[in-house]
Amino acid sequence: MSGSSLGEELDGAARVLAAAGVRHARREVTSIWARLTGAAVGNAWISRSEEVPPDVHVALRRAVARRARGEPLAYATELAGFRTLDVKVDRRVLIPRPETEGLVELVLAWGGEEKGPLASWGVALDLGTGSGCVALSLAVEGRFHRVVATDVSADALAVARENLAQVRPPVPVELRQGSLFRPVAGELYDVIVSNPPYVTEDEFARLDTGVRNFEPPEALVSGEDGLELTRCLVEHAGAHLAPGGLFALEVDSSRADTVLELARVAGWRAARLEMDVFGRARYLLATMESNQ
Repeated sequence: MSGSSLGEELDGAARVLAAAGVRHARREVTSIWARLTGAAVGNAWISRSEEVPPDVHVALRRAVARRARGEPLAYATELAGFRTLDVKVDRRVLIPRPETEGLVELVLAWGGEEKGPLASWGVALDLGTGSGCVALSLAVEGRFHRVVATDVSADALAVARENLAQVRPPVPVELRQGSLFRPVAGELYDVIVSNPPYVTEDEFARLDTGVRNFEPPEALVSGEDGLELTRCLVEHAGAHLAPGGLFALEVDSSRADTVLELARVAGWRAARLEMDVFGRARYLLATMESNQ
């Protein structure tokens, strides 16, 4: 056994984080413990007198040391919550954001309205899957009979593969490596969803150090104007969308109007912007009059 109580461990860990300049150190330490053990945060205070198991002792100290070095909380614990899932994350993939949970919510709402809650929604394609959180959420919460997820990064797909093995969704999820639509050449999908990089090089240089120093820049930066990959997606997604299908794209709120105009020029009909949980234009939803 570790020989120390949970209260002693948490107090010591909080002092380590506070000395490293981490704000709300005690709250963060409790969150780290809860993530590592799967317990509710409130249980930390109920269990303060209990002795810490050796594996938790080691994992907690390792995670606290990583957080003290400036790593984001999700990387320090190698775990991030996304909708109904807990997914593994590390520096090979972007940490999932609440805004992307909203992207999934919009796709699920579309499926329920357009396809019906009982019918199959067909096949979904997640481009740039990263940790696999979007593809896995669609497979778990939606009524798709198959989900295909792609990423250009072999490292990212290795993380997604671990999450796939852990989640074990009720429908097949196929992971493919390649850039944009190359892994799905000649194929049609009922839903195409993507959260592509959409930060400019200048914006990336001004991001918080926790993001700039640890998260993969290739998952964030998309050329000088932030629209390089978005432009490609808007121009070519129509060739891979089945009739009546949905194209759902997460965008940068400051360039949302520009993306909407790009979609209209590219021939998307009923293209519209939807707001995120913070009231900012964050998503492009569109269908195509006819396949390109």
